Amino acid sequence: MEKKKLFTTRNLVTCGMLSAMAGVLMLLEFPLPFIAPPFYELDLSEIPALVGAFSMGPVAGIIIEFIKVLIKLIIKGTSTAFVGDVANFVIGCIFVVTASLIYKFKKDRAGALIGMGSATGIMSITSTFVNAFIMIPLYSVMFHLPLEQIISMGNSVNPNVNSLFTFCLICVLPFNLLKGVIVSAVTFFIYKPLQRLIRGKV
Repeated sequence: MEKKKLFTTRNLVTCGMLSAMAGVLMLLEFPLPFIAPPFYELDLSEIPALVGAFSMGPVAGIIIEFIKVLIKLIIKGTSTAFVGDVANFVIGCIFVVTASLIYKFKKDRAGALIGMGSATGIMSITSTFVNAFIMIPLYSVMFHLPLEQIISMGNSVNPNVNSLFTFCLICVLPFNLLKGVIVSAVTFFIYKPLQRLIRGKV
């Protein structure tokens, strides 16, 4: 049913527009040196993806997440040997799919808040484990960067970082919590006006 609703001309055009917006926002990334080392950069590209997922379903959110990464790679390329780009896609999908699935069964403000709150928590916890067991070790291998050096970067941000576990707990977890809160707050206030535009009711 969702596929039939999704693949209409209006929805395909909307997905394209939201993907372009997400791609631009992904280019506007910036570090949070008070939380994590500079190779962790915050972007707000999940906002258009979440709007699309709320309006057209989780599949639309995944499509927007995928296209935005392609746009970023075409325009800017990769500075992380694709490790950061894959991580952004995977973690972004976890966030928008979780939020939109919950919202799908309770389509009101409370449902949106519950969905985004749950998605923020799940994304942050998942990201912590994914970084600890996959992304950071892979980043270390791809760039011939010893894990001890990465941990040292975290220690320069917070002296309590002394292992890969504490790095992910003290740097990665709050980084993603903050991202989820910001994305959720912005989406909460802009979704209804954008939804009317998407549905052609203005």
